[in-house]
Amino acid sequence: MNGILATGGMGWGSLLIMYAVIIGGFWFLLMRPQKKEQKRIQLMLSELAVGDTVLTTSGFYGVIIDVQDDDVVVEFGNNKNCRIPMQKAAITQVEKPGVEI
Repeated sequence: MNGILATGGMGWGSLLIMYAVIIGGFWFLLMRPQKKEQKRIQLMLSELAVGDTVLTTSGFYGVIIDVQDDDVVVEFGNNKNCRIPMQKAAITQVEKPGVEI
């Protein structure tokens, strides 16, 4: 009788270890890459400067003409009167002037 109870106890322990391994695997495969992407985006937005060419979430290309804390003013097209203030979070790509990719 004691042998059966001991085996059952070992089963629960190994089951908990298996769950821990599965949860750790999900974190490694799903959460870690997302956190790395968030850090990359934060770094990109923190390095914004006047003169950078940006792509917005709506698909427009523009040039930054002013940078504030959480906002930027972007000039679109050749029309110098088309200046739109927007949040930094609306920027998806940045290209520095004079840098070849």
